[in-house]
Amino acid sequence: MSTLLSDLTYAFRTLRSNTGFTAVAVAALALGIGANTAIFTVVDGVMLAPLPYPQADRLVRLGRKFPAGNGYSNSIPKYMVWRNNDVFQAMTLYEQGGIGLNLGSGDHPEQAKASHVSKDYFQVFGVSPAFGRSFSETEDVPHGPQVAVLSDRLWRNRLGGDPQIIGRNILINNQPYSVVGIMPKSFESNPPMDVWLPLHADPASTNQGHYLASAARLKPEVSIEQARGAMKVLGERFRAQNPTWMDPTESVAVVPMKESMVEDVRLALLILLGAVGFVLLIACANVANLLLARAAVRQKELAIRAAIGASRWRVVRQLLTESLILAGAGAILGFAIGAAGVRALLMVAPGNIPRLTQTDGLNQALPLVDWRVAGFTVGIAFLTAILFGLFPALSFSNPDLASTLKEGGRTGGGTFGRRSRSFLVIVEVALAMVLVTGATLLIRTFSGLHSANPGLNPHNVLVLETSLSGGSFDSTAKVDQLVRQLAPRLETLPSVQSAASALMLPLNGNDIDLPFNIAGRPAPKGGYDGDEQWRPVSAHYFQTLQIPLLRGRVFSESDSGGAPPVVIINQAMAKKYWKGQDPVGQVMVIGKGLGPQFDDPPRQVVGIVGTVRETGLDSVDEGVMYIPQSQVAEGLTKLANGLIPLSWAIRTAGDPSAVRAAAEREIRSVDGMLTASHVRTMDQMVAESLSRQNFNTLLLTIFAAIALLLAAIGIYGLMSYSVEQRMQEIGIRAALGASRGAVLRLMVLQGMKLAGIGIVLGLGAAYGATRFLVSLLFGVKANDPYTFVAVAAMVAIVAALASIIPARRAAGIAPSVALRHQ
Repeated sequence: MSTLLSDLTYAFRTLRSNTGFTAVAVAALALGIGANTAIFTVVDGVMLAPLPYPQADRLVRLGRKFPAGNGYSNSIPKYMVWRNNDVFQAMTLYEQGGIGLNLGSGDHPEQAKASHVSKDYFQVFGVSPAFGRSFSETEDVPHGPQVAVLSDRLWRNRLGGDPQIIGRNILINNQPYSVVGIMPKSFESNPPMDVWLPLHADPASTNQGHYLASAARLKPEVSIEQARGAMKVLGERFRAQNPTWMDPTESVAVVPMKESMVEDVRLALLILLGAVGFVLLIACANVANLLLARAAVRQKELAIRAAIGASRWRVVRQLLTESLILAGAGAILGFAIGAAGVRALLMVAPGNIPRLTQTDGLNQALPLVDWRVAGFTVGIAFLTAILFGLFPALSFSNPDLASTLKEGGRTGGGTFGRRSRSFLVIVEVALAMVLVTGATLLIRTFSGLHSANPGLNPHNVLVLETSLSGGSFDSTAKVDQLVRQLAPRLETLPSVQSAASALMLPLNGNDIDLPFNIAGRPAPKGGYDGDEQWRPVSAHYFQTLQIPLLRGRVFSESDSGGAPPVVIINQAMAKKYWKGQDPVGQVMVIGKGLGPQFDDPPRQVVGIVGTVRETGLDSVDEGVMYIPQSQVAEGLTKLANGLIPLSWAIRTAGDPSAVRAAAEREIRSVDGMLTASHVRTMDQMVAESLSRQNFNTLLLTIFAAIALLLAAIGIYGLMSYSVEQRMQEIGIRAALGASRGAVLRLMVLQGMKLAGIGIVLGLGAAYGATRFLVSLLFGVKANDPYTFVAVAAMVAIVAALASIIPARRAAGIAPSVALRHQ
């Protein structure tokens, strides 16, 4: 213990006497450790932390498995077959996104988020109501009683927290629902809900719409592999019973719940975690270079310690003690930087990262001090101490006493020391090349997405949603009447040019696709000619969003429910299914065979409009079928109203936000139970659709900039040290007639040689690493040669600047001064 105390005392005294070295080393390590701590906190919160349910590892999500990936929307008939199994303790079918409902009565009803669930929903998630009970078998049947289970949040905040409310009625969408249960405060569904209602699914349903989610809890003795085997058998049983209701490549997916929630963000988060790991490695290489230079200067001191009896292990321990103190100081400062970094990440994080942000865009609070994060920081600090401390310690712990003590007090660490420092600089440059290349590719993706033509004009458009769930708008005629009443009133508002409604607007992150057949063509093997996006829209929709008409006509008020059924397709669909032909006048049949809800009469194509990037700016050549909102099949109207709020778009001559209050007043004047939600401009909608790509680009660019800066500092430090060690050589060259330019070229070429090797190695590493970015890129290939050449040139310029500064100092030294240098 006394020896350890002595080592610590001497290490503190040594580091305190070299404040410049200590400050630079601690700052570099803190930057690397802080960035890693911040990103790990996010990765831990999203990917590693257990779900907030009992025995969460037993929860699985069921879906459709295809060669290209999994889909987690399911149909009622599939669920009815799947639930007859021996591997799940409980299984449920439920609405994943929920729907907005009006709670209470009066002129200003409150909005509540509700989800329809099957009776075993709460059993699957391992929770029971704090008061009352969950749904019974007799309540979850077609046309069953109207009962509700409430969240603790809604019960306390809107209903006063009265436990006597069990058994009483509350008004939901102006209909009485009996409250049968109150969930505990600890239960939080994903996404959060205020109310749960029975699904009332029909076991005999033939509805092949895939719009519900399914989850299950494994039996204690059943593994997930056993469950996958059992569900594969049930999938084949469903295929045998309904051969046209299942894709030939489709099977049943059984995926751990937590894994299914983060599937689409896992790669991006792992790439960011790898990027900050590179930053930490570069920081360690920088500090190792500093320690090598400092150990070379201390070579005589270490030789004297060895000469008076210190063993090699004793010297190594002393040097590692100093490294651990540096790493400890870097970890403390890095933890503070990481905590601030987490706050910054939450401020810029998009609203669509699961378990990090809510569906309403509000960020969840991540704990700034968590045992996993603290353990990660301590572990990474110890690892960095070993990485940057062990190599210099072993290199200089066994000096040649005779030669070292005979040198005049000035040593350079020999050939090994010079090569080690050069190697570390090469590694820094190579790692920086990888990060800068990845960041540049994402920046080009960012530029490509922002310059992509969405196929519409999003400027000066206000968008909002109104929930039509409940009995007030349970038919197409009622929805049509609402639209015909409200749209003209909105269009009479000051500065409003046009208004329209749609089942969903472009770029909102959702999609509805339906299969179709083209009349007069032989039936293909799969039963359908194709499957494309399906959008019911009102008159003035194309005018409001300024989607160009290319051929034929757009919808008008005369395309009513009693008029001939019509459809408009976009240009991408026309090119895909009518190559060299004119689609206008052709007849299509949409959704036939999916069930009675989807029964739709043959429709004549009356127009072709420009292609809109419906599901995202990165979607290309996506076909869309537009039908008049007044001609939607009755079954689809009821189905859609229970799942998706009706969207509105209002084009104005000026700032669209200025008409928000007036638009909301007009909505309430038409129906006092209607409330506007999710009100924003379409420009904001476009920005939200790009938020995740922007987030990835911003972080990787910051990490790349830090890496490039650290690499430049490494080159500068090496060149400065080289100038110091070669001072007498420079003086001799100058005395023998070497010009200042010759000395400058000599030193710059030394730095550029190392940078050039690092750039070449970095190009090779980047070529292999950037393939992991393929799914994140748009408009640029992962191996884009222009990007690689531009990045190599940029890194070379930075390396040249870092080399020129110490080289100019060397070239400006007078020979007499250089020759006297010791």
